[in-house]
Amino acid sequence: MGPGRLRREINGILTVGARVDQWNPSGNRGVQLGDRSVEGRLLEDRSLVVAAKAGDMSAYEQLVRAHQATALRVAYLVTGDKSEAEDITQDAFINAYRALPRFDEGRLFRPWLLTIVRNLARNRRRRSGRQAALRLRMASLEASGGAAPSPEEMALSTTEAELLLAAVDALPEKYRLVIGLRYLVGLSEKETAETLDVPIGTVKSRTARALDQLKTDMTTSRARNMP
Repeated sequence: MGPGRLRREINGILTVGARVDQWNPSGNRGVQLGDRSVEGRLLEDRSLVVAAKAGDMSAYEQLVRAHQATALRVAYLVTGDKSEAEDITQDAFINAYRALPRFDEGRLFRPWLLTIVRNLARNRRRRSGRQAALRLRMASLEASGGAAPSPEEMALSTTEAELLLAAVDALPEKYRLVIGLRYLVGLSEKETAETLDVPIGTVKSRTARALDQLKTDMTTSRARNMP
């Protein structure tokens, strides 16, 4: 398949429903994907990879649809730019398709794909000369008991979310990425380690240090913003 046709195929598969604007970061905590378990998703990924390697484009289309939202989140986590995140996601799926013949079917597909996304996003960010900043769409606030939140509750929740996002933004990149992948994208420790190409012990230690720093920064920010 030629480069132009492949790009058109991938672009046609990527759906509007996976745009950055429509993310719900709190919606996926790595426990369920749609109505299937993680284990079921992994088994299905393996069978789809085998079929895609054999030339079944519809199988690769299913892989794209299953992982496009997560790929977008990771690209945005690194670049902080919606348009670039969408371009990077498209390029990542094109690169992944071209690399499928060399893909080890014993590996997990999602961390392998997200490593491609991360590398493309880092290269794009370096070329642009911008600093990455974490800019996430806040999920809709859920009121207890189904009642609408009061203006006071809404303001408090918004302020807390803004303080937290600012604190995450201020973390060094290695800590910001591990927090983003674990708690905002919903990857497991193993998937995060594979995506970042570091040992699981490094993921654990970086997560612990990042959470300690966030706790300290949030305490300071709350004290500073007290009336």
